[in-house]
Amino acid sequence: MEKISSDCPYPGCFFCVMKEGNPGKRRASILKFFRELPSQDDDGQVLPISGLWNTAMAHPNDPEFIELGIFECMAALICKGLKNHRRWLSHDQNIYIPYYAAHIIGSYTMNMEEFAESAVHAGVIPPLVELLRGRLTWVEQRVAVRALGHLATYATTFPAVSSHGEILEIAIQLAMSSLEIVYSHFYQFVDRRLSYHCDLLTRGMGGVEMESRKAEEWASQLQCWSLQLINCFAFKSEFLPTICKPEFLIKLPGMWGGLVNENSPAGIGLLRTICHHKLGRGPVANCPSIIEALCNIAWSSDDWQYMAIDCLLWLLQDPNTCHKVIDKVVPTLVDLAEITTLGDHKKLGDSIMNVLQDCLESQGSGRSSVSSRTKEQIEEVLNSKERLKWEKTMPKEDLHIKQAAALVVKLEGNSLFSSGNISGAASKYSEALSLCPMRSKKERVVLYSNRAQCHLLLQQPLAAISDATRALCLQNPVNRHAKSLWRRAQAYDMLGLSKESLLDAILFINECSQSNDPDLSLRQNKVPDYAERLVKKQMRAAWLFREAAIKHGGVHSQADGGDLYGPEADDSDWETASESDMENERRDDDISGDDDGDDWKNDDERKDKYDKPSI
Repeated sequence: MEKISSDCPYPGCFFCVMKEGNPGKRRASILKFFRELPSQDDDGQVLPISGLWNTAMAHPNDPEFIELGIFECMAALICKGLKNHRRWLSHDQNIYIPYYAAHIIGSYTMNMEEFAESAVHAGVIPPLVELLRGRLTWVEQRVAVRALGHLATYATTFPAVSSHGEILEIAIQLAMSSLEIVYSHFYQFVDRRLSYHCDLLTRGMGGVEMESRKAEEWASQLQCWSLQLINCFAFKSEFLPTICKPEFLIKLPGMWGGLVNENSPAGIGLLRTICHHKLGRGPVANCPSIIEALCNIAWSSDDWQYMAIDCLLWLLQDPNTCHKVIDKVVPTLVDLAEITTLGDHKKLGDSIMNVLQDCLESQGSGRSSVSSRTKEQIEEVLNSKERLKWEKTMPKEDLHIKQAAALVVKLEGNSLFSSGNISGAASKYSEALSLCPMRSKKERVVLYSNRAQCHLLLQQPLAAISDATRALCLQNPVNRHAKSLWRRAQAYDMLGLSKESLLDAILFINECSQSNDPDLSLRQNKVPDYAERLVKKQMRAAWLFREAAIKHGGVHSQADGGDLYGPEADDSDWETASESDMENERRDDDISGDDDGDDWKNDDERKDKYDKPSI
């Protein structure tokens, strides 16, 4: 093997240092390199910095560079760029260095608390705060808020972050304005984009389309990482008055990360932390729009649905907030009362039932005021629980008789629906639900879903959402009944809830593409055209930059041209029970319903979190 040439145009080059075979000499050379780099003005400094960035991304838990002074070096480089930023940053490719330096700090502090402690001792917080202020551009703000968020995560380093009082205020402003900043400073005018921004976004690959797509992703990250930083402060009660200002709280439900950043709980995650503390629940309960948004998220197929449910339960359990929210919250929780497992939440329906029962008992003792309608809804769901216990003691023959009677009434409903008597059909489905055994989950899923379609045609979107949600809660896994997803997506659209409609429509498409349903398998394209049209419509309506684009003249605030679909465009086949289904149910000795809420095969093999297909 040929020996690598030692001829190098840069004395003390970092890459040459890394090739040193003697460990002792290598460490000494790296230590010297980190100490001297900030004071040098040679060309080509961005090359070793980008190499360090790659190393930090690939090996964030490796302590070697931490011990040799990389944090001190990166902090000094950021300070150099801030102090002499016009002269030094404009030279060679130095404009990239503050971004890489802050990114390196964030990468090395995201997993290891001891690394975070070293970073704080090295003095990284002041220069990161200056980047957070916007001393350079939004690109550097993004990596600064990421690094500060990691430092704020650990108990030992949070005090050092919180001692800079302006960090929380800046993060709140950044969370509210980040999307507009990125849109107006980069996305809107293609010909004015800074070249180094484009290079960082696309890693030199270029292309306007890729730049725009990555800019949307980075804008979402800038917002979500700001929320993560605020979330660290929200665990401390002394910071809640600053966070819980109405003008900020009412915007949190709308901060959702978009499809480009679906792994972040974003605004709902911060709301959950706020609602976990009694000092936070009061301001939340005082904002009706937040309660309404929490109910919508709790109903929906959002990955963070359980966080909204937690918020609603805590608000009901708090005697200081229960009376403010109970009439709005109870209808949502009643629809979710039969949910079993949601993510890591086991027996979530039982928890909901217990809280509702406590609300009813507290009303009886005079501790809270409940409307008669709310009381009826709670009693109805509690009676269904008792009905389930009672059915366990019934002979199987009696249960079969009830099931058969429900089926007869259901078929009558189907006949009325086919003849155009939608109200009559809905009444028959209600009657069938009252007859159907509680443990016949599959049949109840169909009944709720069919009644949801009736509500759609009767222009009753809230009732349609309620019934579709009940069907989806009974389904196993939860939120995987395709026809209910589609019907609820339409109902959400009727109410102008584009995000919720989009999520349901995407899940519906996902179910269609994986379905072994014979009706769908006969089609060349398993994804119906009407679903694709709805997804495209809602992606425009829920676009992260939409509000900023309307404000800055990039999008006219007008309705999309006409309805792209309507309830009548529901091409999903009407669900009826055939004679063979009837015979199969009669032959089935196990009518517990534990495994019969499943219209789709191989559901147990799927992950609970679906992979959203790219549209």
